[in-house]
Amino acid sequence: MYRIGKQFRFEAAHSLPNLPEGHQCARVHGHSYTVEVHLVSDELTQSGFVVDFAELGPFSTHIRDNFDHHDLNTVLDAPPTSEHLAAYFYRWCCDHLRLPDQVRVERVRISETASTFAEYAPSSP
Repeated sequence: MYRIGKQFRFEAAHSLPNLPEGHQCARVHGHSYTVEVHLVSDELTQSGFVVDFAELGPFSTHIRDNFDHHDLNTVLDAPPTSEHLAAYFYRWCCDHLRLPDQVRVERVRISETASTFAEYAPSSP
């Protein structure tokens, strides 16, 4: 199995609802997010790639246009937790990236800080 990954970064603000009164994350605050997209394949292209990293360009554009310097509470239909963001980005990549048949999105990891992350991957069959 071959595995590749690429990181993307964006800045955004959010607040998290349904937290106890006085919880710091209930207030509007911002993060410097890092998103990692991991792709896997059992075989390589003739060029020796899982996929050319340039094929992830549409994801970079989507983040820039819809997430960078936005209030995430107005972008997502769910509370903008790292867990929801990871699942959203995973589904977006599966639905919009034009990947060869043998390549699949394995998981997406998102970090709000240098020491925290959430990850989404589909359940194993």
